[in-house]
Amino acid sequence: MSDGWFVVLAAVPAYLLGTFPTAILVARAGGHDVMAEGSGNPGASNVARLMGWKAGLLVMAGDLAKGAIAAGVGLAVAGRGAAFVLGILAVLGHTYPVTRHFKGGKGVATAGGMLAVLYPLIVLALAVVWFIVARVLKLASVASMVLAVLFPIAVALAGYAGWEIAITSALAVLVLVRHLPNLRRLVKGQELKTDGGG
Repeated sequence: MSDGWFVVLAAVPAYLLGTFPTAILVARAGGHDVMAEGSGNPGASNVARLMGWKAGLLVMAGDLAKGAIAAGVGLAVAGRGAAFVLGILAVLGHTYPVTRHFKGGKGVATAGGMLAVLYPLIVLALAVVWFIVARVLKLASVASMVLAVLFPIAVALAGYAGWEIAITSALAVLVLVRHLPNLRRLVKGQELKTDGGG
């Protein structure tokens, strides 16, 4: 099978993997509806806000795994280009799941899993930045937006190809667009904190 045919055949499974409702299932197990409580976002930060940091970490691990599995399989079978395609499809499945009327999460963790396969050292360094910003400001949404801006810059500084810079920039734009409600709440001084946002 050619690499191209592999990507075509794996595209739908990668997208459907991204739709796996990690946050919804974890929250439901704890008696919560993550889509109706807190910020209403089916993501790790909102679950942490509702149920504590352990539940939030469980959701984050699950969402990271979705992106990492899709990109990792693509990388192993058909190379770096396939890893990008399948990883992005998993991110799109997470953010725009057909199984839930295209109402998904922000895509930060799933994109993080994909990028960890492709840029492990950059992800490790920026994960520290995310933790510090989120810890100091108690605003995971701000930390995520900071990372979205910094990531393609880091890819460029590391000397990767222009097409990789372009793709990571597009992912950054997607994350920022998904955070527009957070930006509006920040402007109004209504953004939810993470003691455990967005």
